[in-house]
Amino acid sequence: MMNLKLDLLKCRSFREIVERLPPLLESYDHLFPKDKAARILLKPNLNANMNALTGNTTDLRLLSAVLQFLKDKGYQDIAIGEGTNSGFYRNRIGVISRLKVDKLADYYGIRVVDFNYSEPYEIQFEDGIKAQVAHECVAADLFINLPKLKTHFEAGMSVCLKSLIGCLIGQENKKKTHLSLAANILRINQAVKPHLHIVDGLIAMEGLGPTRGTPIRLDTLIVGTDPYLIDLTSAHLAGFDYRRVTTLRLAEQKGLLTSEHHEFAKTLCLQQNAKIFKLPEANWFAGFIHHPNRQKYFLAVRNTALFSYLASTEWFGKLLFLSGLRQDVFSKEDMVCEGLFLQSDRCNDCGLCGLYCPLGRNLPASLPKEEDQCLECLYCFMVCPQHAIRFQGAPGFLQEQLRQYDKLIRQLHRQPYSQERSYPVGRNEP
Repeated sequence: MMNLKLDLLKCRSFREIVERLPPLLESYDHLFPKDKAARILLKPNLNANMNALTGNTTDLRLLSAVLQFLKDKGYQDIAIGEGTNSGFYRNRIGVISRLKVDKLADYYGIRVVDFNYSEPYEIQFEDGIKAQVAHECVAADLFINLPKLKTHFEAGMSVCLKSLIGCLIGQENKKKTHLSLAANILRINQAVKPHLHIVDGLIAMEGLGPTRGTPIRLDTLIVGTDPYLIDLTSAHLAGFDYRRVTTLRLAEQKGLLTSEHHEFAKTLCLQQNAKIFKLPEANWFAGFIHHPNRQKYFLAVRNTALFSYLASTEWFGKLLFLSGLRQDVFSKEDMVCEGLFLQSDRCNDCGLCGLYCPLGRNLPASLPKEEDQCLECLYCFMVCPQHAIRFQGAPGFLQEQLRQYDKLIRQLHRQPYSQERSYPVGRNEP
């Protein structure tokens, strides 16, 4: 009989995460190395330069809370690692720095590793194809996966299983995954096995994910050790038929997702808590091209030198974006923040900005920003419903995020936070 354990934690603010997550993590104490010099690896989902408030990437508040917990336990060798989206890698765009993960790492005195440039470790893909993952992912004494809960137009959903594509090195290895997407994702998970998963469902994504969907607030973290159970639970939480998630459907066929997983998930009684996510439906053209019966032909064209050259040009990139074949906008212009300032006449003391600071700063009182503390993540600026926090500088790539999401984000976070809706915590089946 399988030993299944899963926890769902309801929280919204950084303070709540810091208060509620550590006691829960202590129940997984057997996973944490006794040696304080052990190699600890945290892998967030840093798919693109769209920040966590869009529902696209792992929330800095969750990363910060986990780092604070690990530092408090005395661990000395901690690293954050991720191999970001191949398009950003190809265009030499630093997603890790744009999302301010490097600044958060500096704040806690830890390392950041870009898996795209790591020492390779070879794994097996379908049809005898070899692929390479970052060696750090198999060498860590404690590997914590921190995926984002979001829809995905190819896989159905992206949670624990899909997120491990970020362990692959560079564009060439990521391209190999798409030759048999669901099967190769399972191959990665059989070779790379995180010890613990903490899913960021604080602000999830519905609709046309992983980049062009709509943020949706779940105010939830999911913690566990079994990625199949967690992804199944995530599907239930999103009101999804799990069979629409290609990795879960294939995992069930291979016996990796079992009747015991299904029975356990039923005991969580998530129906009354579920939010029915919009499906990740692409437009007719993108849907036609990406259909499994035709995608291999598109991939063959996409992998040619001519297409790669065209895809790197601005005009062709815009065409791909407008057609729906590309979800990301690869802007070469970095954001430069020269200051964040409070317009007191606009501020109504709602306190939202203070809920979202990954360092728990006293906002808005600590504005203008303190140079030695502020990460410049701009979470406070983006959630303010009164536009009372003013950004000074050059928005650069951020302009596209604001164009797509500014109004959505401010409206979403204006909604009240109901603490009455709770989840069963620490469900365990011996």
